[in-house]
Amino acid sequence: MPQIETGHGGLTLPAFIPDATRGVVKTLDREDLLGCGTGGLMVNSLHLAADPGASVISASGGIHRFTGWDGPILSDSGGFQILSVLNRKDKGSMTGRIAAEGITYRWGRGRRERRWSPEICIRKQVRMGADIIFCLDYCTHGRAARGEQERSVTYTIEWARRCREEFCRLLENGAAAPRRPLLFAVVQGGSDEALRRACAESLVEMGFDGYGFGGWPIDRDGGLVEMVELVSELLPSGAPRHALGIGRPENIVKAHQWGYDMFDCVIPTREARHGRLYVFDGEVSADRLMAGSFYFNLHMADQRYCRDFSPVDENCGCRCCSQYTRAYLRHLHRMNEPLAQRLFTVHNLHFYNKLLNYIEKFFKRA
Repeated sequence: MPQIETGHGGLTLPAFIPDATRGVVKTLDREDLLGCGTGGLMVNSLHLAADPGASVISASGGIHRFTGWDGPILSDSGGFQILSVLNRKDKGSMTGRIAAEGITYRWGRGRRERRWSPEICIRKQVRMGADIIFCLDYCTHGRAARGEQERSVTYTIEWARRCREEFCRLLENGAAAPRRPLLFAVVQGGSDEALRRACAESLVEMGFDGYGFGGWPIDRDGGLVEMVELVSELLPSGAPRHALGIGRPENIVKAHQWGYDMFDCVIPTREARHGRLYVFDGEVSADRLMAGSFYFNLHMADQRYCRDFSPVDENCGCRCCSQYTRAYLRHLHRMNEPLAQRLFTVHNLHFYNKLLNYIEKFFKRA
């Protein structure tokens, strides 16, 4: 299988990378993650820089030692999190503004104002010691006005240039020894083909170790927007392609057909905590994967499982399925027992990693 080599081992592709936003996949420890087949984690530099702080993580020996995870760790730039909150009607406790120099924001009334520039973003990620780091980008919704999309692309290109310059400066000063992290850029442009092309061409001309699809990848029907395919076509052959935020099983299959090999999303872990489990529906084939008709969901709160003493999936070897019945798991879920959240998360991640194995089996790249 192809791999991306990092300072903490190879990341086998295709890979689903669980979101460990604040340094943890909720309810799971290292052994749980390894048992699910997890190859790497995605942390969020913005949240970790705020608490506990990049200096604390660095003093502990870096993000791997701090979290107890010794495999590859990817670090998101944090731009999506800031911008998604600022664009909501209910902004809660965050306020801020976006300008050419970067993003200025404030966590809560009375808190000091913070600045998240391309340079700060890169310095924090390098200091924490992530293996793959992302440039700061300006994320927009696909249906945002043309003017906002143009500003997004302008800022994303300029910020990527500044991120790359800061990254190279840090490398020259030995800040990332002994093995340098990989630097990925993110392609923006909303649903405008010309803007997507302009953004991708500018980023490719600069040269990065990999690229991510940025923005909202899902249409109103829950499928992938055409821009996901276009962006992949615009990127260099052989360059790693990360499908940021793409997480529905059928969308992962489709995105892989379009050239993506790296995926991260909160869907399997978030839905596990709400008792929504993924189960393969009979024998999996290439045709069924392509048709999106290869799985179904169990809702563990349903009364129908009260006397169901079968496993969640009799063909699944995870801890949840091999040791417990649906009736008992429903009982735990109804009690809000943390063990249920842990077991459900283990199962869903096991499902996702098994899905990637099927994709590799049926659609192995030449």
